[in-house]
Amino acid sequence: MSANPNTLPDNLPVPEDDGAAAHLRGSRLPDVALRATDGSTISLAKLKGRTVAYAYPRTGEPGKPTFTPDWDAIPGARGCTPQSCDFRDHFNDLKGLGVDHVYGLSTQTSAYQQEAASRLHLPFAILSDAHRALTMAARLPTFEAGGETLLKRLTLVIDDGVVTHLFYPVFPPDQSARQVIAWLEESRQA
Repeated sequence: MSANPNTLPDNLPVPEDDGAAAHLRGSRLPDVALRATDGSTISLAKLKGRTVAYAYPRTGEPGKPTFTPDWDAIPGARGCTPQSCDFRDHFNDLKGLGVDHVYGLSTQTSAYQQEAASRLHLPFAILSDAHRALTMAARLPTFEAGGETLLKRLTLVIDDGVVTHLFYPVFPPDQSARQVIAWLEESRQA
C-alpha cells in the first residue's frame, strides 16, 4: 500500500485525550540535548523566550509504502507531513506573534529527518529523540506501531523551559499551526 504523505485521507479516526500529556502543563522540561537537522544540538529546557515544539510519530516518503499497513487506522498517526507543512506555511505568523523558536520533534533519526526537512523546505529544524531520552524523561505520550515506539502527536508552547500551554491530542494535524496561532491571538487579547 502506497500513500501520499502530503494529503490526509477522509475519515481518519480522531484521537481521544487519554490524559497521557496532562502532567506536562506547567512543568519544567528536563534538560536533554537533541540533535537538530541543522547540525546543532538543542535542549528545549534551555531555550530563552517562547518556543513552539510539535511532536509527531514519523514522516513518510512520497512513493513509499506506509510505515505499517494499518497506519491510517491508528488514531492520530497519519498527518506528519501535512502538520510540518502547516508550521512551514505559518512560520512567519508564529514569529509575528512572539514565538522565538519553532521545532518539530520525532523519534526518527536526524539523517531521516534531514530528508523531510529538505524536501518540505522547512524554515526551522526538526529535533531527533531517536534514543527517546526526552520522551522518557518528560514522559511524553507514545504508542507502538511497526515494532517501534513513536510519539503521539502533541504541540507544546514553552516559555523559558516551562510548558505554558499544551495541545493534545492534535487533530486535524494539517491545522496544528493555525490552532497555535488562534491560541496566541486569544492570549494577547486576554
